[in-house]
Amino acid sequence: MAHTVDELRTAIREAVGRFEREGSPAFTKEDLAAVCDAVGYEIETSGRLPPKADMRAGILWTIGIVDAPNPENAPSSFRKDELDAILAAVQ
Repeated sequence: MAHTVDELRTAIREAVGRFEREGSPAFTKEDLAAVCDAVGYEIETSGRLPPKADMRAGILWTIGIVDAPNPENAPSSFRKDELDAILAAVQ
């Protein structure tokens, strides 16, 4: 069964202990920090959370989608195939 991007985002949020959001907008910094924790990518959490691009790059690197956690090459949002891989990694 094919999942929509919104359904995948919701499933990922729920898998990492976050709450379902109306309309399933893009991930917040808090959502991304929870995903980082779930996949084992360590981020500096004292003070402010790192930029979203840093966390997206780290998540993709940790699950083997990219070769290096380079925020400059990180997408502005995850593609459907990336969301599928993230969901598989956090379940």
